[in-house]
Amino acid sequence: MTDTTLLLVKLALIAAAVLAASLVAGRWGHAAGGWLAGLPMIGGPIVGLLMLDIGAERGRETCLATLRCHPALVAYLVTYAWAARRWHWPACLGAALAVFFVLGGLLMAIDGPQWSVVLLSVLAVVAGTRAATGLSVGLAPPARVTLPRAELWSRVGVAVVMAGLVIGGSTSLPVAAAGLLLAVPISGLVLPCFTLPRHGAAATVALLRGFVVGQIGFSAFFIALLALLPQVPGAPAWAVAMLVAAATPVAVQRLRAAAARREQRAS
Repeated sequence: MTDTTLLLVKLALIAAAVLAASLVAGRWGHAAGGWLAGLPMIGGPIVGLLMLDIGAERGRETCLATLRCHPALVAYLVTYAWAARRWHWPACLGAALAVFFVLGGLLMAIDGPQWSVVLLSVLAVVAGTRAATGLSVGLAPPARVTLPRAELWSRVGVAVVMAGLVIGGSTSLPVAAAGLLLAVPISGLVLPCFTLPRHGAAATVALLRGFVVGQIGFSAFFIALLALLPQVPGAPAWAVAMLVAAATPVAVQRLRAAAARREQRAS
């Protein structure tokens, strides 16, 4: 696959992810749209395509690098949710990106063992979910929202432009900086910046809380692929990892619901 073809595929996946998340938010609410955006809708297919060219071992290296930056992504989402209750979107975006790049830079500089990278990713999701849930207390976003067609396509257009700038800018940076720049969450950058000024803080926090919950599947995908490669061939390993990514958030939510019911009966 040529670099141009891969670039076009990345842009198409980003556009599709933003469009799908926006449509889901319009039908089932901001939290559902954020949850869908948090899943590996972009990273999963891109890693699968990359493995066709770079092989299983390089695929493992890509998974490990993604997991290494993952706590910075979760911190970005939580920071934006915290800031959305207080500030307008430019300040929210600036604060969240500052946290992302500072923490991401530190994580990239630490050459820890594989198990520590996986553990930090899991702990980041657990802590991020709790923090985002706490930030949503007292806020009641609408269950459904109306997204005008102009806003819908504006979201997609901005996402594609931002992705092009990020990918293009990464080619002129050192490897570590380029890797961190490529980890910038395009969907997490575009969606809350449209949601906050139009739909308010409650909707934005709900969107980002759903995004953090979706990170359960994101982390599960890369951990599963990291564990399977290179013992399992690339295509079957990728397929299993995608199934794990889809099933894990659902399983976690059911376990939480069951635990909540047990607490209610006990009280």
